Formats: sequence, C-alpha cells, structure tokens
Amino acid sequence: MVRLKRLLAPFIAATLFTGALQAQAEQRTLRVYNWFDYITPQTLTDFQKDSGVKLIYDIFDTNEALEAKLLTGNSGYDVVVPSNVFLAKQIEAGVFQPLDRSKLPNWQHLDPALMKLIEANDPGNKFAVPYMYGTVLIGFNPDKVKAVLGDNAPVDSWDLIFKEENIAKLKQCGVALLDSPSEILPLALQYLGLDPNSGKPDDYKKAEALLLKIRPHITYFHSSKYMADIANGDICVAVGYSGSFSQAANRARDAKNGVVVDMRLPKEGAPIWFDMLAIPKNAADPEDAHTFINYLLRPEVIAPISDFVGYPNPNKDATDKVAPAIRNNPNLYPTAEAMTKLYTLKPLSRDAERARTRAWTRIKSGT
Repeated sequence: MVRLKRLLAPFIAATLFTGALQAQAEQRTLRVYNWFDYITPQTLTDFQKDSGVKLIYDIFDTNEALEAKLLTGNSGYDVVVPSNVFLAKQIEAGVFQPLDRSKLPNWQHLDPALMKLIEANDPGNKFAVPYMYGTVLIGFNPDKVKAVLGDNAPVDSWDLIFKEENIAKLKQCGVALLDSPSEILPLALQYLGLDPNSGKPDDYKKAEALLLKIRPHITYFHSSKYMADIANGDICVAVGYSGSFSQAANRARDAKNGVVVDMRLPKEGAPIWFDMLAIPKNAADPEDAHTFINYLLRPEVIAPISDFVGYPNPNKDATDKVAPAIRNNPNLYPTAEAMTKLYTLKPLSRDAERARTRAWTRIKSGT
C-alpha cells in the first residue's frame, strides 16, 4: 500500500496541479460595466482571444445608475466608465483605486492637452483613463423639423428647445430629452445667462421654471431610447449625446427607412464631457482590469470603436485611423473655435445638489 501511494504520488500531484491551473483559469473573469451601445462586439471578442480573460459585460444608460452601484461599496465590477464630473465626486468618496502606470504602457498615446483638462476632475490623472469624449447637443430629423418650423428652423441654437413657440410646434413630431439632471439643468442655466455650474439654489429655481414652461411639449425623458426612436422617425428632435446621433444616422441608413438624422452643436456652447475607465477599490481582478484598459489604449483598437460609436477618442495616435466622416465632422470633433464655447461640468455642493435633485423631480412630474 505504501509503495502504491508512492507510485501514485506523481499522478496525484499532477492532477492537483492541473486542477489548480484550471481553477486559476476559471478565476480570470473580468466584469465590465459600460454605457449602452458603447463598444464594438468585435473588440470584446478580440480582447478575450488576446488575453484569455473571460468577460462579463453589463450596460447602463445614466451616470446616476452607475453611481448608485458604486456607492454601495461593492459594485461587483472590475472596470467601470463614469463621466468626468461624476468621477470627481466618486474619487472624493474613495470608491476607486489608483492606477498602476507601470501596467499601462499604452498611456503614451493619450493626448496631453486633453489629459490636462481632465485634471480638473482627477488631479494628476491618478484614478482614471479617458475612453471617449463628446458633447450634449441637438439631434434632429431635417424633413420633419422643416415641415413644422420651415426653412429657418434654429437647429444650431438652444432656441429650438427653450423657446416655447418652437418646441410647442415640434411636439407634434416628438421631442426627447436626456433623463439626466446633471446635464439638462446646466443647459437651462447657461441659456438663462447663469453659471452652468452654479452653486446657488435660487438659480436652480429659475432653471426649473424655464423647463416647466416647456415641459408639456416634451414627449419623454430617457437617456438611450431616443437613439432608436429618432432613427425610426418616431421623434423629430432630441437633446442627447453627440455620438448617439451618429449611431442613429447609421441605423436609419442601414434600415433604408427614408429617415435622415442630423445634429448640431449649438452656437451658444454646450457641455463637453469625458467618459473615464476606472477600477473600483473593491475590484476582484485589478490585474486584468489594467490589461483591459491598456488594450483599449492601443490606437488600432480604439479607432474602430470611435467609428462604431461616433465619438472622438483621446488617443492622439488614433485620430488618423478614425473614419474621415467622423474625424472631419465639426459636430463630433469640435473645431478650435467651438472648443472656446464648450465647458466642463463640476461637482456641486450638497445644497446645490439637493436643489438640483428637487428641481428635476418637479420637472419630470410636470408639477
């Protein structure tokens, strides 16, 4: 029996070693939480082949939804994609772990000028890497808007939305706004000549009054539904994310449904935002999280994603690899002149945040 045990020992050890390797392989599962329709399926497939890491990939459509998970202290994800203004609050709350630059050699491809802008929300660029950036602007169906407002419809101005005589007419073909107080209320503040990052509760009452005035003419608030609806011709105007209208235009063309989707960056200006790749403090697999982020920093990987989602990326070495229709579109890649009118959003004080939340609740309900 002793001899038998000795003979079997190498086989038992090999079996245990193989089992350990299998268990280790099974543990290499990366959980990613990203925005709706914000990456190519091929990118995810290629990463899994390249790294051997299994991906569990979930989606959300508002910063508020992501933040609710992060602030529980156990999001269940290894990589998340908050927008820069939310990132700043979340860094302060201690929900992320610092990045290890030694594991991100492709950091060298990032545009230093854009990284400097992001430092307003992430000092020293310690906690996050920019993924995509864009603006909040106006998407529209040219034919339907022209039929309602004529040839001189102010599609390049926030007057299209905030002047009641315009939106009241557009109601008949459908108007959608983002379900996002952190992005819609700053637009109203700016339109009123107020600071879009105002910390004054009284300013939010003024913005609320403006939005309540046009509220009866708004079809709905949603942060992803408008993409399909404008592509299908179910609505004619939406306030949404720049790249989403590029995607909607592609969907309409592919469907050959006769719908045209266009967009304009309003001449008065708009918020510019950055969606950031970050690793939660309690991530189960920070090693593979760095691997995934570094993979997305490859110019040849990120450029096709920009083509797919219609957003510019912050990778300076990828720009010439992005499709000309996107990189040469001033509504997607803002001109130097337009950049002077764009503004970043900042975290609010608690009092201002409460005022904004209360205002949004009343706006949504229409009371």
